[in-house]
Amino acid sequence: MSTSADRDHGHGEAEPVTDRMHDNSWSANLEKPQHAADVDLVVSQALDAIDHTVAGNHVNLVTHGDHGHPSEYLYEALEAETGEGVRWEYVQQCGCGGHVTRVYLA
Repeated sequence: MSTSADRDHGHGEAEPVTDRMHDNSWSANLEKPQHAADVDLVVSQALDAIDHTVAGNHVNLVTHGDHGHPSEYLYEALEAETGEGVRWEYVQQCGCGGHVTRVYLA
């Protein structure tokens, strides 16, 4: 799996989605205004969230509704950038229009 440094697509000014390893299940908020304006930032920070989740846990990727269903832009990146032992499922659309994808790390 690539690292967040490998994926910094000019988003150095964006606030990181997390700054620590999560040895629990957690949710990554990818619905902020900067995410609405930049689908590449959503994908990059989603991958960072996965990188910061300890195996045996899951991370809920809560993506901005402006980009549509995550299968349209996120799942291909997950397939390309994650290794074996990582699987995901679509959970639901939030009342605010965003989407939740749960990513499990074995």
